[in-house]
Amino acid sequence: MTVPVFPGIDVDDLDLDVSAHVRALYEDGITACKGAFTPRWADELGEDVAKAFEEARSRPGGAVGRGPNRYYVEIHPEQIRGFVELVEHPWVRSLCTATLGPDYRIVELGFDVPLEGAVNQPWHRDFPMPEETRRERRLTSLAFNVTTVDTEEDMGPFEIAPGTQWDDSEEFEHGMFPPRSHYGRYAERAVRKYPKRGDISARTALTVHRGTTNHSTKPRPVLVLGVDGPEATNGDRHDTAVTRAYWETLPDRVRRHLDCPVVEELTPVTQKHTIEGLVMGDA
Repeated sequence: MTVPVFPGIDVDDLDLDVSAHVRALYEDGITACKGAFTPRWADELGEDVAKAFEEARSRPGGAVGRGPNRYYVEIHPEQIRGFVELVEHPWVRSLCTATLGPDYRIVELGFDVPLEGAVNQPWHRDFPMPEETRRERRLTSLAFNVTTVDTEEDMGPFEIAPGTQWDDSEEFEHGMFPPRSHYGRYAERAVRKYPKRGDISARTALTVHRGTTNHSTKPRPVLVLGVDGPEATNGDRHDTAVTRAYWETLPDRVRRHLDCPVVEELTPVTQKHTIEGLVMGDA
């Protein structure tokens, strides 16, 4: 399947020719840029995530469960030192532009942490299929994942069923959870991912996926950057903000794409990005 970049975007206008990655998003639902950053950069990210996770778990509503011993935490951009480097990375910027258009919006920053004892999640997508995708087979948002550790087999790797972003069935509970009768198809397609520190992946969160059992004693934190096209509404579920002082330090290009309030003082995020069903435990 040949998938052009966003209509009106010339490949020559991009920092990188990412047409092969756009095609992978449309065919498989996921793609990656290996070695986008140094392991040291990823280690600093890991330190910032660990600090934010400790703070979030110290207060009510700071972290939301995604199943036993598995958490999601939304944070503000200035809580991580590498935010600008991430959103300004040529691969990230070019892929957003080519897939979503020049008016893409950064709407989510958070992280998932599967701890020791995290179990298989139910197969799911992260939100119901938008009408634009159903009618036009067009992607309207992207999720970028950045691991803070080198992923090993016993750490509960992310598992995805390529090509399932187009699955459309009234049997999906809440539009996100396929019935168990579909599980055999996902198991046949399932691919486990083993990213290393410094790698970035990009996917449509409509591709059916799950976290798997963490048999190790080690957490597997993964940063999540959510990006919407002009018509997407995922930002309605998020509370990302920046202080005015931080906003004034940002490059104009970042400010143009960062869709969030500018405030005098940050308020810790009370999580509301709950995905119904993930508290069900082992699937």
